[in-house]
Amino acid sequence: MNTEATAIAEQTRSVLNSLAAVLDGIRDDQTDDPTPCTDYTVADLRSHVVGWATAFGEGFGDPEGQAPDASSIAVEGSGAEQVRAAGDAIVAGIEGGGAERELKLADGMAMPGGMALAMTLWEYQVHGWDLAKATGQDWVPADQPLESSITFADQMLTPDFQGEGKPFGPRVDVADDAPALDRLVAMSGRDPEWSPGA
Repeated sequence: MNTEATAIAEQTRSVLNSLAAVLDGIRDDQTDDPTPCTDYTVADLRSHVVGWATAFGEGFGDPEGQAPDASSIAVEGSGAEQVRAAGDAIVAGIEGGGAERELKLADGMAMPGGMALAMTLWEYQVHGWDLAKATGQDWVPADQPLESSITFADQMLTPDFQGEGKPFGPRVDVADDAPALDRLVAMSGRDPEWSPGA
């Protein structure tokens, strides 16, 4: 068993459990509100995180590494139970060797399982912040996974992926000694000072 990958999977489950609490805290009157992820409303982003968390969980657990189409996965209720279940599925899948095989997405794209796992941890720390900020909730992930994701994101966010009209907005300048969460979201194209009314 890949103990490093298992540790990352456990961190991912912890982040997803925290995200589930945020999903449970979203009010019905907030679903059309904007988020720091500028192409998504709260409802859009909730659908995105539920669909992709579920797809990653199923993909890591599949013997062939095949993930389902995330866009076909509907949100049930708040989505919180689906996200918690996805965290459990990710841990089980990694314990079953999911980090040692490719993860294949529905669009035909594939990536090494270990890379996909690190990407999942990064994505849900940032999207948890997105949804918490948009709905006035707290988001306080642990420092160690944040620092790991900062290192990973710095390597992944090349000019091909970041900038105007690209999957991630341009990096936002923050102090070198800013909190880890601020550094991670700024690196991922978000302003740490974002607020719904700004």
